[in-house]
Amino acid sequence: MPRRSSTHHDGVNQSVRMKAYLLIQRKIASGELRAGTLISEMAVAKELGSSRTPVREAVGQLLSEGLLELSRGGGIVVTQLTRQGIIDLYELREALEVFAVGRAARNPLRPSDRERLESLIGETQVLLSELKAAGKRELDAEQMRRFTVSDLGFHALLIRMAANLRILKVVNDTRLMIRIFGIQRSGHKYDELEHIYRHHREILDAVIDQNGELAQKLLSEHIQASARERLEEFDHWERERTLANMEFSDAFSL
Repeated sequence: MPRRSSTHHDGVNQSVRMKAYLLIQRKIASGELRAGTLISEMAVAKELGSSRTPVREAVGQLLSEGLLELSRGGGIVVTQLTRQGIIDLYELREALEVFAVGRAARNPLRPSDRERLESLIGETQVLLSELKAAGKRELDAEQMRRFTVSDLGFHALLIRMAANLRILKVVNDTRLMIRIFGIQRSGHKYDELEHIYRHHREILDAVIDQNGELAQKLLSEHIQASARERLEEFDHWERERTLANMEFSDAFSL
């Protein structure tokens, strides 16, 4: 019976490693694995029906990309973003996306791209209409999921139009890391959603007009506004956690 070549074995390992990488990444993005959660290589391997070797390699890649980090106890956990970490990520995202949208606006917008961008913006309008009709002020979990998909799609397509896949990969990874913290937030409120819709509409209009300078200015303002919201949420979350810890300590000191 012929023996399988090492090349075949390496190819299988690479395939499983990618499956493990995407599985862990998806669990982080969905909120199933929250910040600070311990990663079990054995559990991932069991879920995939594989050995631990390719899972360990996937975990190593996620460690190098910053989605996972070493805990004080020596385990590997989902990254817990600091305030400065959020600032750093938004600065990186702003630098790359602003460059990309300026490049994308140099050329006439293809009809298919315009149609897709209009559709993605339209989803935000639909969500606003749903909130208004239901008399609600905030998106529920399912609506927030729909918004996230359309929001990611809008920004990703603008970057893809700049024809730089490396920028797209870095920005996607950056946004995923921001969402590790963002998972803890509630849904967007009506007025926040209105602001996002208006920003997206103005950015798209500038790209349609091939006004790169205006598109860059508007996108920069849009990302900075998002950064301020995340930092306000982080500060609120930190205050709540501090108060909870104080109450816990007081309860044990009685």
